[in-house]
Amino acid sequence: MNPPNAPSLHLTEPERANLKRLVDYQAVESLPAIWPIVAQKFGSIVALKDPHAKPEVSLTYAQVYQQMQHFAAGLQALGVEVGDRVGLISDNSPRWFVADQGIMTAGAANAVRSSQADREELLFILADSGSTALVVENQATLKKLRSGLDGLAVRTVVLLSDEEPPVDETLKVLNFSQLLELGANHSLQPVQQNRETLATLIYTSGTTGRPKGAMLSHGNLLHQATMLGAVVPPQPGNIVLSILPSWHAYERAFEYFVLAQGCTQVYTSIRHVKQDLKTYKPQYMVGVPRLWESIYEGVQKQFREQPASKQRLINSFLAASQKYIAAQRIIQGLSLEHPHPSAVERLAAAAKAAALAPVHALGDRLVYRQVREATGGKIEFLVSGGGSFAKHLDNFFEIIGVTVLQGYGLTETSPVTNVRRPWRNLKGASGQPVPGTEIRIVDPETRKPLPPGKRGLVLIRGRQVMQGYYNNPQATAKAIDPEGWFDSGDLGWVTDENDLVLTGRAKDTIVLTSGENIEPQPIEDACIRSPYIDQIMVVGQDQRSLGALVVPNLDALQLWATQQNLSLNLPDQPASTNPSGASAIALDDKRIQDLFRQELNREVQNRPGYRPDDRVGPFRLIVEPFSVENGMMTQTLKIRRPVVMERYQGMIDGMFA
Repeated sequence: MNPPNAPSLHLTEPERANLKRLVDYQAVESLPAIWPIVAQKFGSIVALKDPHAKPEVSLTYAQVYQQMQHFAAGLQALGVEVGDRVGLISDNSPRWFVADQGIMTAGAANAVRSSQADREELLFILADSGSTALVVENQATLKKLRSGLDGLAVRTVVLLSDEEPPVDETLKVLNFSQLLELGANHSLQPVQQNRETLATLIYTSGTTGRPKGAMLSHGNLLHQATMLGAVVPPQPGNIVLSILPSWHAYERAFEYFVLAQGCTQVYTSIRHVKQDLKTYKPQYMVGVPRLWESIYEGVQKQFREQPASKQRLINSFLAASQKYIAAQRIIQGLSLEHPHPSAVERLAAAAKAAALAPVHALGDRLVYRQVREATGGKIEFLVSGGGSFAKHLDNFFEIIGVTVLQGYGLTETSPVTNVRRPWRNLKGASGQPVPGTEIRIVDPETRKPLPPGKRGLVLIRGRQVMQGYYNNPQATAKAIDPEGWFDSGDLGWVTDENDLVLTGRAKDTIVLTSGENIEPQPIEDACIRSPYIDQIMVVGQDQRSLGALVVPNLDALQLWATQQNLSLNLPDQPASTNPSGASAIALDDKRIQDLFRQELNREVQNRPGYRPDDRVGPFRLIVEPFSVENGMMTQTLKIRRPVVMERYQGMIDGMFA
């Protein structure tokens, strides 16, 4: 059951006004019960559009609802019963959404994961969940898993493709069209579900042990689908660009929310996102910091390619605008550095803002407006989550006039617990709690509550907190106490106005031999501000100082080398085409090492709250980026620290030798 003592809803006036603008689903008892209402209200609006599928897919709400019904009836005809678990191993597509809600409509719960995940992990999920049926992306995914399915409970397989099912197969296998046809010829049997009914199992990545299945109920998911509207009130027909994995809690909750309000969801990818922003001009998009960093770096690259005189002009505008927005934050009472500005401080800030406003306006007309146009020019809000949002990104997007609402949450909390409000967009924070949510900061050792401003362990209680970990009562008891408080494993503090400010992960804390505890994430966020640093992971557990693995930004480094009349000699890459007669140098050349030492020192020391122990000592440059494909990043583009540590253990040991 859901945790006891879940807080009641306390809405502010802006939140109450936003919810009044939206379709009200407070009386709905299960997620599938939303879709007949949606189909009736928004039937002719395009719900799901995949312009990159072959052929292109565009489905109205009426069509999506019909496919959900047929998918569910088809599963029932194949023997899927109320309470069964169904594996859903696939990636983003309109058919994923149809399958997800078709499974729930049939009365089952799904166990979800990417088709790109490790085979052994997928087989563990199917075994642990006791899935009796399996929905997979295509034949290739089935082939990947097939030999491991013998002995499991899986009896039936559905392909989300239209490939012909394999012959001589002992399991019952249908493709997507065959299942819909089967369902069209069978009556869907209604099932009884309520907010306590299990809706889905989302397994943690398992980077530090075996995966755990977070049990999310219909009530957990409905909280997200209804309460996120208190912060962002989308309107029917608004365009939402979707890039994160649909099976992940963060993207999934947002999809349920915007589709419940009649928005049009357009699927994109890293390859197509820049063009799709211009083509579809979305009002909303959710993403992770790595995505916003790539957009920022793309803009910076364009700036660096301008003539020197124009670069100086752009940099002068950015410098003036930086001071302008800092003054504006003080005036509005939205500065973490000046939480309670005096009348004199506000007056001084107002004078500075007034003096800088014309320069900022000119920068907007000549530079920032063009950057906004690259996002389509209609963005109302970008929502960032799934990791720390670096200060330089917060500043950049505010300068160019694109509003970013940073949020916070975990898979176990369905996931959103906090998000910045448009009317209280406190930079550096992760926002106030979503209605129906409580945040408590406690001492990590004693578990005694701490007052505002004191850093400690973040505990969460609310209607979105999971029911527990599937088949794992010990882990559940460790994560959720008898009063319903979930241990997030994150460290942070709250302001007097209850904004959550995160400082790192308790398990990621690096303890130096001096006894100093260092949170690596803020240091990494500072370092990637350097144009020469693409990715970085700080290390140093049980060492005298911090160290780092650094992935260079090769484009910026090549440009620097050209300006120095040098030619980069990179391992496993073709020779650079730099000016004739240029000296060839490798990454371990002293000139390159000096460049990165200078960059690391400057960015770390310029970080607010810098301490001498934060300095990065030894470092190593590595050419291969951390990525999903090589297993060093999660599907939501967070570095898998244990995997990287294992991969580069020899290099790290040598760094500190």
